[in-house]
Amino acid sequence: MRSYTSVLVGKLIFAAVCLFPGPLGLLLGFSLWREGEDWAWIPFVAGLACSAFVPVMALKLARSEFPRITRRDRAKDESFSYEDDTFVMWAPRSPKGHARERLARADVLEASLARYDPDGEGTFTSYPGNYTPDEFTPLVRLKLRVYSDEEADGGEGADTAAAFEVTGQWRVPSVCLSAVTAGRLAVLVDPAGPAGQQGPRRVTPLWPSSVLLAGTRTCRVIDLEGRTADVTRRPGRLLRQMRISRAAGGIELAGDTIDLRRLDAHTAVRYAAVAEADRARPEERAPVTEPGEESRWLVDDLEGGAAAFGSVSRRWSRRGGVLVRARFLNLRSTYTFQVYGPVLDTVLRIQPPDGTPAFDAARRLTVPMDYLAVLHRTREVVLHADPKGGSYVIDWARTNLLAGTAAAKVVAPEGREFTLAGRPDVIWPLMNLLASHGLSNPSPVLDLRHRRMSAVAGTVMDMVLARGIEGERALRQPQPEDR
Repeated sequence: MRSYTSVLVGKLIFAAVCLFPGPLGLLLGFSLWREGEDWAWIPFVAGLACSAFVPVMALKLARSEFPRITRRDRAKDESFSYEDDTFVMWAPRSPKGHARERLARADVLEASLARYDPDGEGTFTSYPGNYTPDEFTPLVRLKLRVYSDEEADGGEGADTAAAFEVTGQWRVPSVCLSAVTAGRLAVLVDPAGPAGQQGPRRVTPLWPSSVLLAGTRTCRVIDLEGRTADVTRRPGRLLRQMRISRAAGGIELAGDTIDLRRLDAHTAVRYAAVAEADRARPEERAPVTEPGEESRWLVDDLEGGAAAFGSVSRRWSRRGGVLVRARFLNLRSTYTFQVYGPVLDTVLRIQPPDGTPAFDAARRLTVPMDYLAVLHRTREVVLHADPKGGSYVIDWARTNLLAGTAAAKVVAPEGREFTLAGRPDVIWPLMNLLASHGLSNPSPVLDLRHRRMSAVAGTVMDMVLARGIEGERALRQPQPEDR
């Protein structure tokens, strides 16, 4: 992983090339001064003014490109306090749709990436206003099962006869990709055509609502008596609440909470009736992801950082640098994009390694799309902690591996393979073990047959076997150790 110093030096060189008239003016002014010209101060002052922008431009570019969090990034807005399990997402608005269209649930049966082909490379691309361009919005082919009956919300016991299937291509905002992976969408459905006419009905996904329905975003309701209920991953109740909100013209969420005491009386009574019905017949919490996730696994086709056990600097390790975990509390869309992900305004809660209280940091970051696609599973992020505690650097390779965007594996010295898919409780201590020994492994496969891994091979196998992970014989023959 590159250091901040190397990135800053590269940006200084880039800025000096872009602003070359500045240093050129300094040289010209100095040359004219040596020759005794009275007007030598003109190019000298102009060059000095231009050269002053070189470090400013370099610092700004390095900060935007390198995911480093310092003390200056500590959140200063104390108007809203995030609970530890809160996750708020502000996504681009969905179309309101026609009044005759009805809000319904749709299950994603199949999903595949149809097109994502933005122009440019790794540069930042910004757009004015609230424009989200199609070239930075993945086009996804979806096969949906839509529950058209008002009461059939796709939950347990739903009437499948009231459902129909539809296939099409839709633009999915990058921050909402997790709704596809989770498999639950909120959609607007056109009513059936005139009697006797057959044909597909138009279905329009509502992506921010889908993120809420999928459980990526948390949701709480405070009733008229001040009681708080967590309705995250309760799709039936969420759909009923969404219908009330749509009929009322939309309800602004404060964080992830709807306070009925702040709504108009009519809307609050309707919400209260939904809450009362839920208390009488509590709805079971839906699974994190619906069955058949493998048929809608877009992660492998999306842009992003390759998942790995990660690289490490021996100097950082010897000085006492450690890995720490943070979690996203808030993601807010901006209108700046990179090829491998959108640029988002984020709030993270970081737990310092020295045991001091956790703090929130607000930082604008480029978040990889493959990580966004599994955001319903986890919001955790892996950070490099500076030995002095002054800064933290986001490690997207380790973050993606911990989130499960790729299957982590351990190859034992005798050749057996141990798959750690879905086991962050095993992957995390292994990452820390490698980092403490200054061992880099820029791959999701930790091969203990390599000689450089001999110092930790025994400890790694003890950690893997202690957690009851079963191994299987590798299909390929064990290779000789690296020389």
